[in-house]
Amino acid sequence: MSAKPEHYDVIRKPVITEKATMASEGNAVVFEVAIDANKPQIKEAVEGLFGVKVKAVNTTITKGKVKRFRGRPGRRKDVKKAYVTLEEGNAIDVTTGL
Repeated sequence: MSAKPEHYDVIRKPVITEKATMASEGNAVVFEVAIDANKPQIKEAVEGLFGVKVKAVNTTITKGKVKRFRGRPGRRKDVKKAYVTLEEGNAIDVTTGL
């Protein structure tokens, strides 16, 4: 990866869950992001891709569960999620696709 990652390298995909839908009522959008992405990179990527003003970025890392794959124990990958709060009057509709 280069010193300055591209926007699509930072933001992987939107998260569409019940909790993410509830967050959207508070003018927030949830994205799965690169595990090494930091908050300023996430803010810059969202503003660049969607043309909106970002108010705040909160992140959380979910550790991968131990599951069985073809009968052998394995581990899912760790996932980093970003809760991006938008300024008033800005919106991103993730349900229609990117």
